[in-house]
Amino acid sequence: MLSDEHKRQRVEISQILLHRCQQEGDETADVGPCGDHCAGNKVLEHLITGVETWLHLSTPETKRDSMTWKHPSSPVTKKFKVQQSATKVMATVFWDSHGMILLDILPKGESVNADPYCETFDRLRHAVRHKRPGPLRSRVALQHDNATPHTAKGTKKWLECYKWDIIPHPANSPDLAPSDFHLFGPVKRHLGGKKFEDEDELIGEVRDWFSKLDANFFTQGIYSLLPRWQKCIALHVDYIEK
Repeated sequence: MLSDEHKRQRVEISQILLHRCQQEGDETADVGPCGDHCAGNKVLEHLITGVETWLHLSTPETKRDSMTWKHPSSPVTKKFKVQQSATKVMATVFWDSHGMILLDILPKGESVNADPYCETFDRLRHAVRHKRPGPLRSRVALQHDNATPHTAKGTKKWLECYKWDIIPHPANSPDLAPSDFHLFGPVKRHLGGKKFEDEDELIGEVRDWFSKLDANFFTQGIYSLLPRWQKCIALHVDYIEK
């Protein structure tokens, strides 16, 4: 359950971001995946969202994914259950409405703190220059959560040098973070039931999966922020499911 203060922050930040979208919107924009004229076109078009997640060398299937269709008279089949591996890697993922920009892996033995995170930002800056066309390259609106490495003084100074626009994100709100509500679920389902020999094989599989995703997948994930902000303001609930 969220505290009243967390709920207040969620509503306040959602209002701020919707207002920005309306101010910077383009009324002549094409109809977007939200089903309306994307009032947030200019904000969300430049948005890059990023977050960390653990990837395991073996990931169990979800109950739904492990189900197979059978006739009532079919014999019972035995399935070997894949256990979640204790061996894991920390991946930092950055993406926008056009596709994946950077998948960065924390080296073995390093802890998640401001220093490696700033190094990741340096690689992200080079990836933006390489993967984004001119107009998008000139402006970056970055959304990441309030984890300690993201809010450290060193990180803030690093980002100030880039002159990137930092999009506020309310604490304890995975339902307002596209990586959490749109990206990681499909990734984990894809990895479900698979076992990898080493980290390189695991990361190679994830990179390959990202490269095969349709561009609409990324567009829908980013632009679904608009109705989620609207619902957050209107409903004042703990979490938005869809």
